[in-house]
Amino acid sequence: MKKDKEKYKRIALFVDALVLLTWETSTFGLIWLSCYNSQIAVSFFKKGNWLLFGLYIAILFVFSKIYKGLKVGSHKTADIIVSQTLATICANAVTYLEISLIARKMLDPVPLLICTVIQTAIIAIWAIVSGVIIRGLYPAKNIIVIYGLKESALMLAEKMGSRSDKYNITCMMDVADGYESIITAIPHYDAVVICDVPNQIRNDVLKFCFKTSIKTYLVPKISDIIIRGSNNMELFDTPLITSKNYGLGIEQRFVKRIFDIILSSIGLVITSPFMLITAVAIKICDRGPVFYKQDRYTIDRKVFKLLKFRSMVVNAESDGVARLASSNDSRITPVGKFIRKVRLDELPQLINIFKGDMSVVGPRPERPEITAEYEKQMPEFSFRLKVKAGLTGNAQVVGKYNTTPYDKLKLDLMYIEKYSIAQDILIILKTIKILFMPEESTEGIKQGYITPIKKEEKTDNSDSERNG
Repeated sequence: MKKDKEKYKRIALFVDALVLLTWETSTFGLIWLSCYNSQIAVSFFKKGNWLLFGLYIAILFVFSKIYKGLKVGSHKTADIIVSQTLATICANAVTYLEISLIARKMLDPVPLLICTVIQTAIIAIWAIVSGVIIRGLYPAKNIIVIYGLKESALMLAEKMGSRSDKYNITCMMDVADGYESIITAIPHYDAVVICDVPNQIRNDVLKFCFKTSIKTYLVPKISDIIIRGSNNMELFDTPLITSKNYGLGIEQRFVKRIFDIILSSIGLVITSPFMLITAVAIKICDRGPVFYKQDRYTIDRKVFKLLKFRSMVVNAESDGVARLASSNDSRITPVGKFIRKVRLDELPQLINIFKGDMSVVGPRPERPEITAEYEKQMPEFSFRLKVKAGLTGNAQVVGKYNTTPYDKLKLDLMYIEKYSIAQDILIILKTIKILFMPEESTEGIKQGYITPIKKEEKTDNSDSERNG
């Protein structure tokens, strides 16, 4: 009965999303007809208005998909409200430019700002009501976790437990219990999580779940991510999967470099006033240097000097030990606390991008010392050096600052294996959302750790500049 109910979930979510998009478009329609239509040279009539409304709802839908603002039941209500509001702001900004072009002059933006405020109220009401309805119709799934390493399984269960409205971890089984015991237990649950399980039993469990139509969540291995970026081919009558394994092609690197030059140039022009104010504030604060320079790795293990506005006291690493920043770092200056919170400390990296040291989007550059520590436990960590380091990346928009290095590595490899300029644009748009919700992405590592995977031996809690 529950499985039959699940079949209609997509339809329910589609109808729910359509209700919101219709209300938002209707609100825009009223503003258009009452404030803007009469200001253009030749007023729109029925067909023209319907075409404009259709274009508006299409633009709004695209931004809603990018920011995942329609994911009721999957994301937290507060996240839905913020995401959909950002989508609406972007859609309204594009539409404002569009109708100004139609009118051949810059129109008064106030009516559209009022429209945005009304739409935000509609979004909040919709998110709350829809969340209650969807969660009532589709309560949390009872889930069984099949694991090979208990520690990683417990970490995953803890993360999923934070969304008790969606996931209900009711059983955890070790692969040591045996395949027969596992497949006997699985049908009693709505879904299965397979976490760090040896290949043979993992394949058998996957095939069993496919056969019995049971939803499966799989924690990917590095090899799985490499395969995801592969192409299909047939050699005579034998199917093959081919992986290029050399990062980006020449044409991709060329397009990406042009993209980086354009965006960094625009970024430097727009942010130059903020950079000047920040530089003055840092200088006044403690008379120390404005910039913080640090060796970082980029493509092919090349070392470059990464630039940031200094947010810590001078000589924060006087003991010579490289450490990541902790949650409550005593060495962050008063100005540093603010610029780190609003990400102003990252702006000088636009210079690195313009010079060609970095890209706008890519794996975050790591310090050679930190990289060496990671590679002791994760030899695959060097795989992320197949592309240029980036100001933002997949690991930054999906993960948190204290996400484990192994999970960040997987996210970065997903980006490399599925690279496209469209994906770069998508990550940049998602980064805008992170700026509005910084608390989750900027959380530091736990006190007493040099990196998220290595505890420091000394009690000294001094830390380096944020590695981001």
